[in-house]
Amino acid sequence: TGAGGGPAAPAGLPDTIAHASEGGGNTVNITIDDGPDPRWTPQVLDVLARHDVKAVFCMIGPQAKAHPELVKQVVAAGHRLCDHTMNHDTTMDKKPVAYQEAQILDAKRLIEEAAGGGAKVEYYRAPGGAFTPDSRRIAAAHGMRPLGWNVDTKDFGRPGTAAIVAAVKREMGNGPTVLFHDGGGDRRQTVDALDQVLTWLKDQGRPTGFPVRTAP
Repeated sequence: TGAGGGPAAPAGLPDTIAHASEGGGNTVNITIDDGPDPRWTPQVLDVLARHDVKAVFCMIGPQAKAHPELVKQVVAAGHRLCDHTMNHDTTMDKKPVAYQEAQILDAKRLIEEAAGGGAKVEYYRAPGGAFTPDSRRIAAAHGMRPLGWNVDTKDFGRPGTAAIVAAVKREMGNGPTVLFHDGGGDRRQTVDALDQVLTWLKDQGRPTGFPVRTAP
């Protein structure tokens, strides 16, 4: 059994941090953090639907519990769920393993309860990238692939829509996984930038998909 007496890791689910896309080639992964948020998540979902793009939503446990209808909308639209902990503690890599385990597993439970219908959380993203070997192992043992990012749009700081779009264009060569946010404040710039980025990706002939979960 894995951490906390849970099931062992599903066959082939590595505890290394994923960046690659299941689609391979020049496929891009859109990931969206810190929600769900009643104002911004529906707007992000609308943009994704308009472009026929699927994304990974990295949710905070209490936010998911507070807005189960949004979690259900995300799942119903064909997007995937990611565990982004209970408290978004960016120093959790300095904390005891038991604390890390509670942050990860409590959030997973709340997100899955909010989603209902047997939906599973398929990834784990550490707040601020504060992964540890222990947190990666705990996530993988509970069916979640650790998920990193290659392109930080810096949208969280609201640098302006144009700056967010420019960051994606500038950094796309770093790898396929792009970080946006639908929580943590006013995300109007994110919504507009995501719309422009998805148009640009289509113009570039870049398909979108999901990050890898299993070993190649």
